[in-house]
Amino acid sequence: MGTQTHDGEGATGAAPRTAPRRTGRPARALERLRTGTDPTAAAGRRAVRVTLAACTGFYVFLYALDRPVGATYALFSAVSVAALARIPGTGRQRAAVMVKLLPVACVLVTLGTFLAVRTWTAVAGTLVIGFCLAFVAAGGPRPAGASPGLQLLYILPCFPPYAPDALGERLTGTVVGLALAVLTEAFVLPDARAPSYGERAAAAARSAARCAAALREPPYALPADVARQAVAAGEAVRPSRVPEAERPAGPGLRERALAHTGLAARTLLARLRALPGPGPGTPPDPAGLALLGSVAAATRETAVLLTGDPAGTGAAAGALQTARERTAVLQPAAPIDRRRHAALVEIADAALVLGRAADVAVRGRAAVPDTAEGRFWYAGAHPLRLWWIRLAGHAEPSSVHFQNAVRISLALAVARTVAGLDTLPHGFWAMLAVLSLTRTTAVQTRATVRQALVGTFVGALAAGVVLALADGATLPCAILLPPLMLVAFCVGPVRGVGWMQAMFTLVVAVVFAQLSVATWQLAEVRFLDVLIGSVIGMLCGLLAWPKGAHDELGRCVARLLRGAAAQVAATTRAVTAGTGTPPAVHDDAEVKHALLLAETAYAQFQGEAQHPAGPGPDWHSALMAGHHVLWGARRVLEAAWEPEPAPDRSARNRVRSYGAWVADGFVMAAARFDVPKGGRRSGAGAKGAAGAAGATGAAAAKADEGALPGGPEPSDATRDAPPLFFTTTAWLDSLTADLGRMAAAHAVEDRPGRRP
Repeated sequence: MGTQTHDGEGATGAAPRTAPRRTGRPARALERLRTGTDPTAAAGRRAVRVTLAACTGFYVFLYALDRPVGATYALFSAVSVAALARIPGTGRQRAAVMVKLLPVACVLVTLGTFLAVRTWTAVAGTLVIGFCLAFVAAGGPRPAGASPGLQLLYILPCFPPYAPDALGERLTGTVVGLALAVLTEAFVLPDARAPSYGERAAAAARSAARCAAALREPPYALPADVARQAVAAGEAVRPSRVPEAERPAGPGLRERALAHTGLAARTLLARLRALPGPGPGTPPDPAGLALLGSVAAATRETAVLLTGDPAGTGAAAGALQTARERTAVLQPAAPIDRRRHAALVEIADAALVLGRAADVAVRGRAAVPDTAEGRFWYAGAHPLRLWWIRLAGHAEPSSVHFQNAVRISLALAVARTVAGLDTLPHGFWAMLAVLSLTRTTAVQTRATVRQALVGTFVGALAAGVVLALADGATLPCAILLPPLMLVAFCVGPVRGVGWMQAMFTLVVAVVFAQLSVATWQLAEVRFLDVLIGSVIGMLCGLLAWPKGAHDELGRCVARLLRGAAAQVAATTRAVTAGTGTPPAVHDDAEVKHALLLAETAYAQFQGEAQHPAGPGPDWHSALMAGHHVLWGARRVLEAAWEPEPAPDRSARNRVRSYGAWVADGFVMAAARFDVPKGGRRSGAGAKGAAGAAGATGAAAAKADEGALPGGPEPSDATRDAPPLFFTTTAWLDSLTADLGRMAAAHAVEDRPGRRP
């Protein structure tokens, strides 16, 4: 049934496995080169672009114009946005982001220049600006990727000498460096473009049209090949399967609408795959077959809209709306047909939502959907309000974005304080070490620092030799800079942080040897600065949320499941009130907010190398359950507004008891996921929570056989009840399946003899 696989990250089910095709390492390497996904080739292209932009600006300012300050800022601005920043996407996509960063970069250089007047002003600026730049990572992959590069553009001018009279030259160098980075990213060694999210959603819409057309023909079930294509199309729009550059994760109108389009496409495909067949020996309802035809036409129209041809679209969606309203008022005589009827109405609803979301994604505010409907609340909101909603949602200690911003801003402020109080030579290298080596967990930071210090030590030895041999001459350093920079930015991203630090130490040594007279002692200063920055980064990592997203993920998921329990109980009470008036839509703001925090923590957790050995909690199933509760509850309440008979007393009691049973299961699951503020669950608490989860799993298993009152019952499919009953029980069935998946994972995690 429809709501049973309404999901943000995953309709379940996989395509049947076929015999694996054996491909050797050379074949896979050739395929990566052909598609532009080979990491070594991508690093090489980026290294060429960074080297070309940085060296061009540096040499022009230093040797042609005799402007060493402009040369410094031209080089480091290009390096900051093209190398230190990790903006996802192709070169042209990154160039588009860099153009938008240009005014921000100028503001940061100006602020750093004037705040360098005193150590305390520079430290205060580092704390505030560092937090703000790190916190904008909540705005999506592109702001998150640009944040480290922007940090460097403030760090560089906030160190002595205090020279406001040099601001003009600094800004000129910054603008030229950024402009060269934009040009090289856009035109030098272009990257292959991955399919856009709109193209993926269009393919999913076409797959849904094929499914709807196939379900109109005998035997009124999906052929195996069509079902496999539907699974693959649904997986292709799963956010975790989409490259960061194409993932609609931003707070803007079109990004939200695209994400909504993908969610609606996956929901529609899941509902089509789960559509029950007609009763045995009875032909399918002609109105239902006509509705499937309208769904097929509307989804084909949506696919055309998403591929960039909005002209002439809308007629099929209007016909689907009419057919849906006409079909909703029909009441099949047989209960099994009523179950199919309810599923068909939900399929039509999912197709309509898909079309409306795609319309907003393509036309923007010109689409003007019904903003009174909760699904499209964002369509009429101002862009600044959408950004405010996103940032305000993370402005609390439970958000990993907030935690990361606090951690890095504190570390940078401490490094700036130490550099100012001890008059550390080239102290910004210490802040650069903090910026590039601090990770979200203390374990990762310690491992990174160990490699970085070894690499920096080796690089410092090599730099000392180079500077001693150069003996103050700038020509050898000018010749060495481009090949060293090329190797550094090519090898570093592929071989790891140790190689990167070793090569970058050589690069900065030959750069500063051209700006002023330098001896081998410059290499010693470089190692000292990196050591100080590394120690500061480790200490701040130990003091500020040392476990990263691990503990916070448990707390956020527990909060989500407790909110889901309240949502389920409130929804089932509302639809069974028997007052004769449609129920009010329950306030789901708590579930939405908890889901936002949990998904953000899960995304960071996946990138942290601190996962426990062996099986662990099924975080993904918990997030799926949150989506099922959120949108399924809204669909059930909307169905209660349909002009149809209300369930009788027996059906209402059944829905109420089933809802209470599911809500209790979510409460018990929340206890199993939760992590106390101390970071470790007590022995009694762990056993109690594990027992609760085990009880939930056992109850779900018994209920599958109809042996436990309150849980799912096979007789629900044949009960003589109106469509609202089947819509509600189908939703509760999907939540029971979610509880079973979570309980199964906990049972594996807690099996005797497993090493913690």
